[in-house]
Amino acid sequence: MFRPRRLLTAVTTVLALGTAAACGTSAPEQPAAPQGGERVIAHAKGQTKITGTPQRVVVLDTGELDAVLALGVKPVGTTLPDANKSLQPYLAEKAGNVEVVGTIGSPNLEKIASLKPDLILSSKVRDDQNYDALSKIAPTVFAETVGKPWKENFLLNADALGKKDEAQRILDAYQQRATEIGKQLGNAGATRVSTLRFLPGDLRMYGTGSYIGTILADVGFNRPDSQLVDKTFVKISREQINQADGDLLFYAAYGDNTKQQMNDVVNSVQWTTFDAVKNGKAIEVHDDTWFLGLGPIAANLVLDDLQKYLAQK
Repeated sequence: MFRPRRLLTAVTTVLALGTAAACGTSAPEQPAAPQGGERVIAHAKGQTKITGTPQRVVVLDTGELDAVLALGVKPVGTTLPDANKSLQPYLAEKAGNVEVVGTIGSPNLEKIASLKPDLILSSKVRDDQNYDALSKIAPTVFAETVGKPWKENFLLNADALGKKDEAQRILDAYQQRATEIGKQLGNAGATRVSTLRFLPGDLRMYGTGSYIGTILADVGFNRPDSQLVDKTFVKISREQINQADGDLLFYAAYGDNTKQQMNDVVNSVQWTTFDAVKNGKAIEVHDDTWFLGLGPIAANLVLDDLQKYLAQK
């Protein structure tokens, strides 16, 4: 994006060169480029200077883990979701022997310091209270929040790693796939896709302001009125669960402890009243990718699931 500051700099340079030429003197020597690949990354907590290419990266959320792995970087440390005792399966193999440094939102600062990182990635919404301490350990870059801005966050993380061009290519390829899937459907805009997530003691429908909401929009799907809200999610009670009906219904449970809660609903008479259930269009999906993923690897796996649905249609 061309920024006004850059425009001002360009105009100033042209004027300086014109003045020098008019006086019959050579143009002033330009400042030397930063040494050692030094970059200044603007992010949610200010600016962070990064020198060279980070080699020992610590990531403190699923989205950041997904992002760095998509760029071919294996971090030395990461956190776990609260409900998981291990990394999400779709990330675990790619991450390899990575050190666990706490849970999302509650990282172990001493453990992080012991890994001697040269870059830490997270967000204000997860770790705002830890930023000062983390930035004393290593250069630290924070996104503002998670979910809906996952593409912007991916580019920010890639910029910190010196891989922004590669990240843009990954996003372009993802968008091309999403558009093609929408075309395969013929009229995706006429299909109301609903999402329902089971959490401990909680039921949530995810809106247009969520990670999964952006993916469904990229394909071109419509949403039920109950989910046409620019919010991450809308909580509903068991009595209100019929609001989650749609032409297509994708549902998942967060953590093993919530599986029984989900099964109680799915095996109930109330569930059988859904149009999506009657038409065989209620599909259980992986929570790790549809709701917890927050990055480009998970987004492409969601597209894989949608293509499977198309093949069965």
